[in-house]
Amino acid sequence: MHTFTTLDEYIIQQQKDFPFATGELSRLLRDIGYAAKVIHREVNKAGLVDILGSTGKVNVQDEDVKKLDEYANDILIKCLQISGECAGIASEELNGFISFSNPIAKQSHYIVCMDPLDGSSNIDVNAPIGTIFSIYRRVSDVASSCVINDFLQRGNAQIAAGYIIYGSSTMLVYTAGKGVNGFTLDVSLGEFCLSHPYLQIPSQGNIYSINQGNYNSFPIFCKKYIDWCMQSDKSEKRPYSLRYIGSLIADFHRNLIQGGIYIYPSTDSAPNGKLRMLFECNPMSMICEQAGGLAYDEHKNRILDIEMTDLHQRSTFYVGSKDMIEKAYSFI
Repeated sequence: MHTFTTLDEYIIQQQKDFPFATGELSRLLRDIGYAAKVIHREVNKAGLVDILGSTGKVNVQDEDVKKLDEYANDILIKCLQISGECAGIASEELNGFISFSNPIAKQSHYIVCMDPLDGSSNIDVNAPIGTIFSIYRRVSDVASSCVINDFLQRGNAQIAAGYIIYGSSTMLVYTAGKGVNGFTLDVSLGEFCLSHPYLQIPSQGNIYSINQGNYNSFPIFCKKYIDWCMQSDKSEKRPYSLRYIGSLIADFHRNLIQGGIYIYPSTDSAPNGKLRMLFECNPMSMICEQAGGLAYDEHKNRILDIEMTDLHQRSTFYVGSKDMIEKAYSFI
């Protein structure tokens, strides 16, 4: 008979390793896991209910809001608000942040930043999508409302970060600064079970992930690196394979398991990059570094060290296997 370690059991076992361990962070991670199960349920029946397609709204990013985007955002907010373990949230779907007003939430030491449904353009075609989250210890006084500075912390201040990928199976991957672990949802039990302990990204892979359709507007050094990736060299197992789904979570997750590099460079239409620091770059960078990889912008700045000035601040993003990131930067 096989025995499994559930997410709840694992979090409790590791609680002693959490900074400022009080049980509060443990409960907060479990609340996020619960919200993921609810979103998983809706994702898996999306074709059977009226939850596919657009709401007709445009979010703060000037992007079309999908019905499932809105649903995931609402579920996460409700779960975190009811739990009392979170003082406030910032979401990619919202212009500002939300400070929870109930007395219990105000006393919480933590805030959550989230991309409720990454890759939402893939919803209607049944491609992998996911939820990204990160947790920070607030800098404002406990028992008072959150302030903007609670959210505008550098990525290196994250207490925990993770993502949930809704694909052929639903998997939750997270780090609390002591390595990366993956949990697969066993639908028969209704529990996330430890399936990928101590994930390590291979230092070298043969996959590069980039929207190569924008090649003509990439920086010169990025074009040169892509050209190099496509050149044949048996000693270096090139050409590399181009794999790009258009969902950061899906591309990142594959590269984390198999080894690879994900690139979102500057373009003519997005000179500062397109991905959001708070909701995408910072959490994925923490996970990648904890798994042995690297994450930088195209100016060779470590993502986790970049100063935050805006909730929806954007950045160029180079993340993945250590040797591949270093090779890409040799072209600058």
